[in-house]
Amino acid sequence: MALSSSQFESIIKGYERTRDYNRHILEARTKQIYDTIPGYRELDESVSGLSVSAAKLMLSGDDTASERLKRELADIARQRSDLLAANGFPADYLEPIYTCEHCQDTGYITNAEGLKEKCRCFRKQELSVRYAQSNIQDMILKENFSTLSYDYYQGEDLQHFKAAVALSREFVQNFKESGDNLFFYGTVGTGKSFLSGCIAQELLQAGYSVIYFSASGMFERLAGYSFDSGAKEALRDFYEDLYGCDLLIIDDLGTELTNSFVTSQLFSCLNERGLRKKSTVISTNLSLEELRDRYSDRIFSRITSNFSLCKLTGPDIRILKKRMSNTAAQQHQHSSI
Repeated sequence: MALSSSQFESIIKGYERTRDYNRHILEARTKQIYDTIPGYRELDESVSGLSVSAAKLMLSGDDTASERLKRELADIARQRSDLLAANGFPADYLEPIYTCEHCQDTGYITNAEGLKEKCRCFRKQELSVRYAQSNIQDMILKENFSTLSYDYYQGEDLQHFKAAVALSREFVQNFKESGDNLFFYGTVGTGKSFLSGCIAQELLQAGYSVIYFSASGMFERLAGYSFDSGAKEALRDFYEDLYGCDLLIIDDLGTELTNSFVTSQLFSCLNERGLRKKSTVISTNLSLEELRDRYSDRIFSRITSNFSLCKLTGPDIRILKKRMSNTAAQQHQHSSI
């Protein structure tokens, strides 16, 4: 599952383009300030002269040169800030511009051990390249909070759906701090996958890494790597993606061919993500009783104790929409006769 060299180069070139773009903005801002604020350029140019003079004094044995330089540079910084403010510009107007403050648009950060590692923004792009086939980008264009409607629900079904929407919004709002998990279950076509898409879109826009898989697709991928002796590295990378992404969405749990391999892999995934305090959203058409009967007791226990359970009920929205569309078309046809 490692990136190909062309995929890696594409991401790195993207960072280069970002740095170039931000540098051009800063250069344009600098020219604007030089052209509109008298004396600002001279203050900037005086910094290098002061630094050279101080370096010469320090080399000649002047122990006070360093402290004097700090005071003089601080005074210049204050004067520049005052000039910007007096002319209606924010104090950070000429500070370096970064799209990602963590890695400063390099793609890499230095961890606590002093080692270089991929930044979250790099990981997000990496996952996007790897899992483009999951169709999550296409899905969230149609399934997001802006397209949400309560029109297809009534009575108790409506109350269940409103509660699920509120829980989903709360999940997104508290995502950074909570590490919570959601389990949507209930009858076919009642909005479980839709709400998963809503959550995915919000968190992707917020900069989090999200992997979406149908249950059958995820376990097929795992089986393909696990039983291929030449795919050990791909399997290791795939595990790291599943266990390490900010949010994993497993859609339609129960549609896969369930066996001992699937059961063990599902438990390992839930257990490892729990240990890493990574959030998971699962949707299924199974009832809780069917979930317990199909999977092991420890999986049932892990889900019911570590996930917020959310039941949705009602008619199949997809069938209902089709019926409504057909009815509208027929009415239009009759009215035009």
